Amino acid sequence: MPYTDEQRKEHIRELQGYLYAISMFDRRIPQVLPDGVYNTDTKNAVEAFQRVYGLPVTGETDSRTWETVTRVYREYLDGEPAAYHAFPSRSFTASVGDSGELVYIIQAMLWKAAAWYDNMPKVNVCGEYDEETAAAVRVFRRCCGLPDSGCVDCAAWNMLVHFLENR
Repeated sequence: MPYTDEQRKEHIRELQGYLYAISMFDRRIPQVLPDGVYNTDTKNAVEAFQRVYGLPVTGETDSRTWETVTRVYREYLDGEPAAYHAFPSRSFTASVGDSGELVYIIQAMLWKAAAWYDNMPKVNVCGEYDEETAAAVRVFRRCCGLPDSGCVDCAAWNMLVHFLENR
């Protein structure tokens, strides 16, 4: 059975998908969008990959390049979970009136703490730092020996993260 154009496009798209994923972990590999066309962007990404991983730099995907791409891709997927650094800086403080992803994460952690301990008030996980969130933060801070405050500073953040990691 002959190798069809559609099969070739699918294999190129698969290669591009792997390279795109690898580029998320390794900025030395340029991002290439999976479109099934082995164009200049794909060739440049393959060349960069070959250079980084000590392969002959040809821009072509031979079997050795393919095997290395798939191995590296799997290593990234199967590796240790990546840390997600959501807290912006040591001097940052989250407080009533704030909103967004960080607040959502804080509330989710507080919600989890409340699931384990009856003395922790439940919070609504909504991404809006409200009085309910501030009250839960005050309880958590008191439990950890931190100064009484309804704000999440770096110290409270670190205590909350370590508390959840040690459960």
